[in-house]
This record gives sequence, C-alpha cells and structure tokens, in this order.
Amino acid sequence: MQIEDFKINQDSNVFIIAELSANHNGSIETAIETIKAAKRAGADAIKFQTYTADTITIDSDKADFIINGTIWEGKKLYDLYKEAYTPWEWHEKLFEVAKEEGLICFSSPFDPTSVEFLETLNCPAYKIASFEITDIPLIELVASKGRPVIISTGIATVEDIELALDACKRMGNDQIALLKCTSSYPAPIEEANLIMIQDMAKKYKVITGLSDHTNGQIAPIVATCFGAKIIEKHFILDRSIGGPDASFSINEIEFTEMVKSVRAAEKAIGVIDYNLTQKQIDGRVFCRSLYVVEDIAEGELITSKNVRSIRPGFGMHPKELKDVIGKVAEKSLNKGERLS
Repeated sequence: MQIEDFKINQDSNVFIIAELSANHNGSIETAIETIKAAKRAGADAIKFQTYTADTITIDSDKADFIINGTIWEGKKLYDLYKEAYTPWEWHEKLFEVAKEEGLICFSSPFDPTSVEFLETLNCPAYKIASFEITDIPLIELVASKGRPVIISTGIATVEDIELALDACKRMGNDQIALLKCTSSYPAPIEEANLIMIQDMAKKYKVITGLSDHTNGQIAPIVATCFGAKIIEKHFILDRSIGGPDASFSINEIEFTEMVKSVRAAEKAIGVIDYNLTQKQIDGRVFCRSLYVVEDIAEGELITSKNVRSIRPGFGMHPKELKDVIGKVAEKSLNKGERLS
C-alpha cells in the first residue's frame, strides 16, 4: 500500500495519523493551527471526517435518534454531527495547508456525495470509520476509486470484516488496511485487545494497525510491537478548548511523546539476526574463560582449585574445562595466566 510518497508494508515505518475530527471546534483558524501542530508533533498525515448532519442522519427527536451510554449522553445525533462536522468549504484550504506543511491529507467519507466531493480534491486515500464498516455500498464506491482504503473495525464482527474486504476486492482494490479499534470514548485499556493486530494481519493477509481511543500512549507502543503499520490518534491543540472529542484526544506535547515512543519501539523491535554486531563481539571480553587462579608448578596436576572459568574472556572456552582438569602442567604457570 502506498499513500502519496509513503509506502506502507511490513518493512516500513509506522504511518502515524493525527485525526482532526471535531477538534477544530467550529473555527477554520483552529483547524489550520491544529494541522501545523500535527506536523510539529511528528505526524505523517492529518485526517478529516467529511459529512454533514444531513448526510449522516436526520433531524429527529424520536428515541432512536437520542444517544445513550456514551460521553454524548442525551444528545440528538443530528445536533452532535451538526456541532462536530468539518465544513466542506474548508476542505480545499485545509488540504492546501497540509500540503504546505508536508503532511499527507485525507478523509473519512460517510456517504456517496462526500466521496465524490473528496475526489475533486484528489484525496489520496480513504478511511472507513468503524460505524460505517457495515455500509457495503459505501465501501464499494470508495474502493472503486482505486485509492488505498483503511478500515476501522471498532464494532465489526468477523462477518462484517469479511464483507468489507470482499467489497473492496470485488471492485478490484486490494490496497486495504484494517485497524483494530475499540469504539468507546475514551476506550478502556483492558478492552484494547491489541494482540488482534497480529492475528488480523495473519488471518486476512493485509496491513494492520490501530485506531486508538485509549488515554495515553501505551496502546500505540504495544500496537507497534504487535506489528501495527498504521497508528491513528485523535489530536487537539488543547483539551481546554472543549468540543465533542476533546476528552479522548491528545495535545501536541503528548502526541510528540507518542511519536517518539513509537519510533523508539520500531528501533527496539529490530530484525531477526543471530550474527553479532561489532559492539557485541567486543563485549565478549567480559564472558568467562579458563584462567590459572593459583600458581602451578611444572609437573603439578591441574585441578578445579588452580584452574577455573572466570572473567574475562581471553582464555580457552569454558567447555574445555573438563578436558583440562587432570592434565599435568608441562611448565610452571602463574596466577592470572590465560589457558590457550
């Protein structure tokens, strides 16, 4: 999978996405400053959500349209999305700012009109949000554009995942990534189940990653160690500005630390290589080897009292000790001499 100039595969660095979502709080100036902050924080990409309240739901007071059991308790769906959406007339400017900053910029469409709108902006990839994974016609339309498709699995069953993957492949698109996601806001760390990142990669033969709603940076670090090649995290200038997503978003300082930790985790994972580096070879002087630990006269028997395996490692290998014990010294040997 390649998004603009960033190639994502099992050997690549993690593709780190700052999710703007509703964190512009209704201000294009805040949105622009958030994009610039994401670049400073080390993100590779900035992602929007492209919808309006009318393209994602209807204005209804019926019980079905009232939110229960989340941080948006009691709010109408329509009112939440009206508050949270990113105005479409901002998109072109925000895409330009991201490009100027050197960030890849793409979005999550939520209906056919948003897909066609994003096509006019040459959106380089599409993200299918967790709650849209069951919208097979939308996924087919997105996949038909021939661009990389990143799919969150927050509320997905195995059947949902397989239907979504089949929809992409049916459209001739195999540039697919699956993101492990827990659709709670914020998500409890004990429900992250990050081991599934590794399992999904093996099971579905696709790039995998994490769309993270937990607090802190533990989940992105662990996800990296489980093979995540994409990390998405909600990003905000300052939680004090408020907004629908503020409570599960991280600020520039926190995002910067997360990026540093993910990059350090990548280095720590390394590669499978049983050959020693020069530093490790040099360090072998501290292993044990065979040394004379008591003076030995010529003709004297070598015993476990006068020859031992000790540090440093310049002498014979310790495995030879059993063959040395019981031999007779052909010349006198002084304490501290290595056997060779």
